[in-house]
Amino acid sequence: MSALSALAAPIDTLSSAVGATSAKELAKRGQIQATAQKFEASFLSVMMQSMFQGVKAPEPFGGGQAEEQFRSLLTEAMAKEVTQAGGVGLASSVQREMLKLQGLKD
Repeated sequence: MSALSALAAPIDTLSSAVGATSAKELAKRGQIQATAQKFEASFLSVMMQSMFQGVKAPEPFGGGQAEEQFRSLLTEAMAKEVTQAGGVGLASSVQREMLKLQGLKD
């Protein structure tokens, strides 16, 4: 084993440790982004439920107990789609604050 190969080993170990740290940080950022989007979807779902509370469908094609039971599922699906399409900007604000709390830069 030469002197050069002995010096090369710690450098490789150091670079893999840095790579592992950034991989952990990327995973944490991904989790924060997903959590922020879930929060925005949940918020929009509650807003849409109150928005549709007074809406009545015409009798031949809607109404009744079934519509009332499935309305929450409809508003939840609509909220998820709005969030996937870019949302209303709530997720980015929540994500920014969560990153600050974790000590990560935006």
